[in-house]
Amino acid sequence: MMIRKPVVAGRFYPMDRESCLREIGQMKPAADARDLPDRPVAGIVPHAGWMFSGDTALAVLTVIKDRRTPKTFVLFGAAHRPVAHNAVFPSGGWETPLGVAHVDERLGREILGRAADLLAADPHAHEGEHSIEVQVPLIQHTFPESRILPITVPGGEGAVALGRIVGQTIRDLEADAVCLGSTDLTHYGPMYGFTPKGRGPEAVRWVREENDRRMLDLMVRMDAEGVVPEAAGHQNACGAGAVAATMAAALELGAEHGCVVQYTTSFDVMREKLGRTDYDATVGYAGVVF
Repeated sequence: MMIRKPVVAGRFYPMDRESCLREIGQMKPAADARDLPDRPVAGIVPHAGWMFSGDTALAVLTVIKDRRTPKTFVLFGAAHRPVAHNAVFPSGGWETPLGVAHVDERLGREILGRAADLLAADPHAHEGEHSIEVQVPLIQHTFPESRILPITVPGGEGAVALGRIVGQTIRDLEADAVCLGSTDLTHYGPMYGFTPKGRGPEAVRWVREENDRRMLDLMVRMDAEGVVPEAAGHQNACGAGAVAATMAAALELGAEHGCVVQYTTSFDVMREKLGRTDYDATVGYAGVVF
């Protein structure tokens, strides 16, 4: 059986079981309870280190847990290194400090059969990538019996078409599955080479209230077609393909709008958790449920 070993344990999240459980137990996944769906079919989660974005990712999972317990999570991930194609991890499992999360091989085969021109069975495309991995222990803790189906979506025109096929397949099979797309939002500051508003409080305000808001508005309206062009023009999502695929799948599964359950930035986290006010960068983190 093919088992993917963890590559960012000890950096993005703890490398041993006890520390993982302790950190998850200390998270504060407060969710905005307004306008939440009765039966979530999809969500958007951030993928920074747990200290920065764990609360927000867990908020999405908690909202889902309060309403259903899916047997499978289809995980659309960003690609932070060159990947030539959309790629599914087709079989086996992903190991984390909390054990092995098994892949839903049947659902993977069905999707591959329907999306042969859009999707490759390529476990190597997932090597070294953290955007899905950081979600897996949180899923294992919250949904210990659930399986996963990891799909890397580097972006481009095929993301929406792939998402539609995934949503149609889940619907046609009546599969008990939820789709999660993994992305962070604006990466702002000299370290990211993106400073269109200079530095300081006004720049942080612009990220929160304008640049990230543009992407969040697309998520709320479920404008799947608009996500990749928006990210290309405004650098406000590193996982635009994953977001577009997730939203397209959610539309096929009957979702009508997105609900932002939690939003924060690394600037806020540095100030609130570490007492730092001299931080010269910020990254946006959003939790959305469809």
